[in-house]
Amino acid sequence: QVQLVESGGGLVQTGDSLRLSCAASGRTFSLYAMGWFRQAPGKEREFVAQINWSGGNTYYAESVTGRFTISKDNGKNTVYLQMNTLKPEDTAVYYCAAERTAYSTNPYDFDYWGQGTQVTVSS
Repeated sequence: QVQLVESGGGLVQTGDSLRLSCAASGRTFSLYAMGWFRQAPGKEREFVAQINWSGGNTYYAESVTGRFTISKDNGKNTVYLQMNTLKPEDTAVYYCAAERTAYSTNPYDFDYWGQGTQVTVSS
């Protein structure tokens, strides 16, 4: 099993920055990639960003490209999501997730999920 614990959410204003963290523990050697997803009220969970376990490859949703950066501290088994130039439409619960066998953006391919952290961007 793998446990994921997110932190770093909060209330910010348009244009501000925020950094989310996701600490992974347990059988992390079995992981292939980590990702961030978000879910706004009344909407489906959507892919935000992804990084492979070694940290060498990243991929982003078009809506956050150029504003968000995903990174990984291999020594701490922690993945970060640096969010810059935040917009009200970025408001959502952000989830960290991990997958064992694929480099996918489909949430159904992810095996482990954190509890989520709320990000609210006021206009």
